[in-house]
Amino acid sequence: MAMQRRFKVEHGDVFPRGAFLKGGVEPVLDFDAELRADGSRPQQTDKDTGLLLWQAVVLDADEEAGRKDTAVTVKFAAKVRPVPPANDTGLPWTPVEFVGLTVLPWIDDSGMRPRIAWSLRAEEMVEPRQNADQHPGERADAKGDQKPGEKAEEKVEEKVEEKPGRRADGGSRVA
Repeated sequence: MAMQRRFKVEHGDVFPRGAFLKGGVEPVLDFDAELRADGSRPQQTDKDTGLLLWQAVVLDADEEAGRKDTAVTVKFAAKVRPVPPANDTGLPWTPVEFVGLTVLPWIDDSGMRPRIAWSLRAEEMVEPRQNADQHPGERADAKGDQKPGEKAEEKVEEKVEEKPGRRADGGSRVA
């Protein structure tokens, strides 16, 4: 079986409730390389492509995310620093969606018990889509006479109906 190092995933698989950029995009410093003449560290490069590595701290908006998974680092391999979308929300964090997202599992043994952690890498970050069926860069009103959120409500109703033994409000039926 041919297992790839990185697995392709969709943004919604990793960030089901959305993601917010905290701060800016910074270079990944190479701590294994020799210091420069001025004492600074060079920027790390991707082993496969030779492109510079950049990183951004991202807040996961999922309420079920664990304490260690609420803020994660997403890396980018690019010639120049990736530019985040404009933040017109009034929030201190920029809502983002990642395109070309891949994950790499690794063992985090820094705590008392080892756990599986994920290294995230994206090709680019864009303004979040308003509709789950929309592709990056597509306008929110480009679906014709379908109203934003209409499809999402239908899916919620289907999921409630699919769970026998569960009430619509999420409680269980006890006999």
